[in-house]
Amino acid sequence: MIYATRQDILSREGADALFAAADRDRDGQTDVVAVDAKLADASATIDTYLSLRYPLPLSVVPPVLKRLCVDITLYLLSLSADALTKELRQRYEDAISLLNKMASGAVGLGVVLDPETPVSGEVKGGEILLSPKARLFSRDTLVDL
Repeated sequence: MIYATRQDILSREGADALFAAADRDRDGQTDVVAVDAKLADASATIDTYLSLRYPLPLSVVPPVLKRLCVDITLYLLSLSADALTKELRQRYEDAISLLNKMASGAVGLGVVLDPETPVSGEVKGGEILLSPKARLFSRDTLVDL
C-alpha cells in the first residue's frame, strides 16, 4: 500500500522542495519515475514496522503515515540527488523513531481500526482450545510394573 502521492508531497512541502530532491538529471524537470519509486520504497519501509503489530494493508491511511511517508521519501530522494540537508535527515530519523514506537505499541496510529481486526499481541475472547496427545501412561499400562 502506498501511503502518500506526489500531490501529497507538493501539498505538504511545495514544488521547490520536490524539485530540489527529484531533479536528478538537472534538466529542470522533476523525475516522476524516481519520485514514484521512492514513494513505494518509503511505503515498504513503513510496512516493515507496522507489520509487527498491525494487519496489513490498513483499511484507512492515517494522516500521520502520510506525513511519515513524505518525510522518508524526500530523504531517500535527497540522498541520490546530493540535496540532503540536516532538516531532512532529522525528519527521517524522527519518522523512523516514531515507526519504532508504533511497532512496539508505545504509540498508536491515531485512527480507530476495525474492532474485529485483532492487533498483534492482543488477546480476544478468552477461550483456550487444546488438542492433547494420547496418554502414554495410565493405570492399565502400568499394572504389570
